[in-house]
Order: sequence, then C-alpha cells, then structure tokens
Amino acid sequence: MSKDNNYNRLTRGNLLAKETKKYERILVLCIDRDDDIGSKGGIETPVIGRDPCINAGTRLAIEDPEDSDANTIFAAVKNYEDLLKRGYDAEVALVAGKYNRGIEGDEKLSSEIQYIVEAFKADASVIVSDGEDDETIIPVIQSLIPIISIHRVVIRHSRSVEYSYAVFARYIKMLVYDPRYSRFFLGVPGALLVSSAIATIFGLTREAIAFVLIILGCAFIIRAFDIDRSISSLGKPNPTSFIRIFSIVAGILIIVVSVFNGLSQIPQEIVNEHSKIFDIITNKEVVGSFMKGTILLMWIGIGTILAGTLISNWFKGSIKTMSDILRIVILILLYYPMLQFTSVLTEGTSPFNLISSLLIGLAITLIVATFLYQYYKNRKGGESLKS
Repeated sequence: MSKDNNYNRLTRGNLLAKETKKYERILVLCIDRDDDIGSKGGIETPVIGRDPCINAGTRLAIEDPEDSDANTIFAAVKNYEDLLKRGYDAEVALVAGKYNRGIEGDEKLSSEIQYIVEAFKADASVIVSDGEDDETIIPVIQSLIPIISIHRVVIRHSRSVEYSYAVFARYIKMLVYDPRYSRFFLGVPGALLVSSAIATIFGLTREAIAFVLIILGCAFIIRAFDIDRSISSLGKPNPTSFIRIFSIVAGILIIVVSVFNGLSQIPQEIVNEHSKIFDIITNKEVVGSFMKGTILLMWIGIGTILAGTLISNWFKGSIKTMSDILRIVILILLYYPMLQFTSVLTEGTSPFNLISSLLIGLAITLIVATFLYQYYKNRKGGESLKS
C-alpha cells in the first residue's frame, strides 16, 4: 500500500508539473476600456514593455492622482515581474478603448490585443483590470488568446469618517465636472429651477408646472434617443449620423405637433368648469380626448425616430438593429391598445378588449423576438449577441 501511495503521489506531482509548464510565453494585459491613459495622460496605445508601462502609469498618476487605472498599470507590471521570477517568458502591455466605450472602443481594444499577441507570440494571458466595466472585453480576449488568470485591482480606502467623506466628495466632483454626468444631474434640475423662478416672477405659477413637465420630457427624449450624441457626431463626415439626426429632428417636430393637436381636441366646456389644473389633467374625458388627438401623430413621430436609428445601425452593420426592429414592432403593436384605452376613457367601452389586445401583442412580440434572436445568432454568432 505504501508503494502504491508513493506511486500515486509521484504521478500526481508529474501531472501538476506538466500542467504548470503548459504555458511558457505569457502576456500580462492591462485593460483601460474608457481610455483614461489617452484622454488624461496623452499616451497612445498599445504600450508594450515594462519601462513604457511604468512611464505611462506615472504620467497618468501625475495627471490624475485619484484615477485607479494608474494603480492597475503598476499592478500589471508587478504581475509581469512575478512571472519572470518564476521562470516564464513574459511580457506586459497596456491596451485602451475609447472615451465613450461602445463598439468602436471595443474594436480598438480587439485590434490592439491581436497585434500584441501576434508580435509576442504569446500562448496565454493574464488580465489586470480595475472593475467589471473593463472585464466586459474578456470574451473578445478569449477568442484571441487563452486567459489563465484575472487580477482585479481594488484600491483600499480608510474606514474613517473623514476618508469616507473624501471618497463621497470625489464622486460629487465627478457629477459636477464630468460632462457625461453633469449635463443631466445638474443641467436638467438647473433648467427646472430657472423656468420655475421666471414663471413665479411673472405670476405664472400655474404655467410653471407645464414648464417643468416640458423640460423633463425633453430631457427624457434627448437621453432616450441619444440625441446629444447624435448632435456631437455631426462634426464627423458620417452619413449615418446625418440620417439619424434628421430622423430625430423630424420625429420631435411631429411629436410637438401631436401635442398641440391633442390639446385642441380637449372639450373647452370641461376646462371652463374646473378652476384647478389638477382637476383638469385628472379628468378622464380630458385625458381621453387629448390622447385621441395625439396618438396617431405621436406614433408617427416616435416611429420616424426609431426608423432613422434602425437605418443608421443597419448601414453600420451593428447588432443593435435587432433591438431597433423590436422597438418598431412593439410600437406598432401598442397602437391599437392605446386606441382602445382612449375609447375606455371617452366612451366607456369594455376594458376586456384592451386586455385581450395587449396579450395578443405580447405573444407576437415574443415570437418576433425569438425569430430575430435566432436569425442574428446564426448569422453573426452567439458571442456577438452577448457583447
């Protein structure tokens, strides 16, 4: 028995030794998906080698000492040195996407990683990142090179109250100065406060509610349909951007016309009977009449915006066309239930027809979604649907 045990132990030891020798040329990859190294440090990627990575990390730490990506770069260099000490033929590299992430940024990351893998002829990789956002690129890396380890860098903070306030203040500063967040966290509330104050000065307190609703509605529409990004992309000579911005402007104009058309359909005698605006907007006849005059043009306006987005993504060959088609299908299927809803409010018809049409629409949506999913899965592959 003792000989058998010794033999088994030796066999397991040999197998483990072989497994540890399986990969000899290991690439340590530091991922910066939002390109802080480029936007803040002014350094172009890919950055390959120990000293260039240290210089890049130092430059980023000088430009923004609170950015965790600098620590991630140094962590990648440490992993690289540890592998060298253990006898591996290793290399360290820094790759980056783009500031707004997205498909273009991930394509840039993919091409940089492919270039490094081919140049170094690595047979395995170690991924170093500072969070889940960077790790979303992992499926792309796995298609190019095996991953044997993932090292997530977590910055340790003091638990004292003053340091907790410092961390909180940093995020508040990000909301104030980072354009990605400040335009909605500060811009929208600021517009609401200004419009309400102006309306109050001129004695238009009742109209202030309308101003607030208009501003909120515009903000929601702008963010929902990426109008701000479409406008910012007008500086680039891209035909798909002009298609999208034209459809958005046309759709918004149609939606605005639909609102005025709905207001003109409200019975004036009901408005004269009520002095409070709350009583007017909660009256079912008022709501039903408004919706009846609005719904057709409203649906055409929204459909115009969605159609422009679909055409834009179709020309780009983006997988987002599947979602765009689904949105248009859902918009069409909701039109008839909305008409029935207005009939329930204005004519007092049975709500069961509304419920049945909603269930039928749900069934059709599931069928179309399943068909589109299978179509794009067979055409582009399962991995692209997950990205």
